[in-house]
Amino acid sequence: MTIRECYEKMGGDYADVVNRLRTDERIARFLLKVADDKSFELLCDSMANRDVETAFRAAHTLKGVCSNLSITRLFGSASALTEKLRGASEISAECAPLFEKVKQDYALTIECIRAIA
Repeated sequence: MTIRECYEKMGGDYADVVNRLRTDERIARFLLKVADDKSFELLCDSMANRDVETAFRAAHTLKGVCSNLSITRLFGSASALTEKLRGASEISAECAPLFEKVKQDYALTIECIRAIA
C-alpha cells in the first residue's frame, strides 16, 4: 500500500501531510511511530478505570498526533471525545459512543499504517 492509498483508506488528508512533511519517506517514518505510541492504550485503560483526567490527557494527545499527521478521521473522533471529557468530573454515559468511534477509527488507522510497513 502506498502512503497516498493509506491516507485515502484511513480517511486522512494526504495533500496536507505532504505539504507539511514533504516526502512519503518522512511521512512513513512518523506514521510508523503512531503504532508504537501508547496514548490509545492509556485512553482505553483510563476509560475502563473511569479516570477522567487521564482519559482526557490521552484523548488530547491522540488528537494532537492525528492533527500533526493529518489523520483526519481519527482526529475528528478523538477531538469529540476530548471535548466531552474536558473539565468533566466523571466519565458520563455520553462518552461511550464517542469512545467506540475512537476505537473503530484507531483500528482502521493502525490497520492502514501496518499495511505500509
